[in-house]
Amino acid sequence: MHKKPQILQRHLVAQSRLFRVESFDLRFSNGVERTYERLMPGGSGAVMLVALLDNDTIALIREYGGGIEDYTLTLPKGAIDLGESLREACNRELQEEIGYGAREFIHLKKLSLSPSYMSGGIDVVVARDLYESKLEGDEPEPLEMVPWKLNNLHELYSREDCTEGRAIAALALAQEFLAGRFDGEVLT
Repeated sequence: MHKKPQILQRHLVAQSRLFRVESFDLRFSNGVERTYERLMPGGSGAVMLVALLDNDTIALIREYGGGIEDYTLTLPKGAIDLGESLREACNRELQEEIGYGAREFIHLKKLSLSPSYMSGGIDVVVARDLYESKLEGDEPEPLEMVPWKLNNLHELYSREDCTEGRAIAALALAQEFLAGRFDGEVLT
């Protein structure tokens, strides 16, 4: 294994309501020094949910992505509020975004988003045993819930409006979990 670089200094470069930009100086084990910058999340983390409407169908959402300036087909997701457990955040986000709660949540993996430039990540969770329940969310317009059959994910991946890498990774993890080839941890 490589020895981790030594952090020499950290500096706050910029801050917005959602992010901080941090600059940090590193010295690698071979003596080379570099300055890196990264986005630091301002909250308690985030969740992305693969919600099973039934054994063969997941719930996708269509929402506007400001970063790409277009609508995208993706999975329900959102920030974990301060003081909220992962399970509570999962259930709240489902109710806000697709109008369902869930009785069972299985944590699959925490994904890094861009390890070179971001410190935060997102927890991928499967939600099962859904029930109708709606909470008011913070989205500027209603989200469209789009049911999608698991056996047609190849068609989803080829669509121009399905480009979010973390959603595609979450679906791949969920497929492996549902096939019994990947373990998860039940959230209590």
